[in-house]
Amino acid sequence: MRNKKTSTGEYLAFLSTMHEVDPDKLFEALILAEAKKKSECGELAIECRSKTREKVMFLILKDSDVVTQFSMFREFLLRSGHPIRDFMDTDMIRKFLARKAKRSLSFKIGDLRTGMVQINLKAKVLEIARPSMVYTRYGNYASVANAVIADETGTIRLCLWNEQIGSISTGDTIQIENGRTSMFRGQRQLNIGKKGLVSNVNDSNCQVEKVIGS
Repeated sequence: MRNKKTSTGEYLAFLSTMHEVDPDKLFEALILAEAKKKSECGELAIECRSKTREKVMFLILKDSDVVTQFSMFREFLLRSGHPIRDFMDTDMIRKFLARKAKRSLSFKIGDLRTGMVQINLKAKVLEIARPSMVYTRYGNYASVANAVIADETGTIRLCLWNEQIGSISTGDTIQIENGRTSMFRGQRQLNIGKKGLVSNVNDSNCQVEKVIGS
């Protein structure tokens, strides 16, 4: 939702950047929605929920999910030029793009060092050991299994917990997001915490180029 301290133009520029739509087309879609009640801009559906002499309330959805609902002064829709594009070089946009670039940075296994965090990488699963039950420091039992994954730069052990174990199989190409490395019993390993994700990306366009030793 919109921060009260954020101007209309800056907020719309942020939405444009986040959802990768042209700011000028977004502005045109808002004008059309105000006149016709509904419009579309890329994957975004825009609805005019209410309007008065001074303000217009908009609802923006994506795939039927609510993105935001906000009001703006009607005066903004009457501006000429590029009212949204003029705000595409603000601190808010620069910080968002910097965070996005940081999240999207992808590593190779050969780049990994102990203690690294926020690791994104793609690799192939070479083997998955049989799961075992362990008693955790949180006072409960959990299922854990060690896998070995590889890309063209090397191999590393991947620690899998509970439902992560059944989500991948030997031979799969997987994408790991927000992983971290540690040392366990003298061996470097990759961990996926609560904020991390492992997913199967097996398809013709998402294969590791070459697995080391293959």
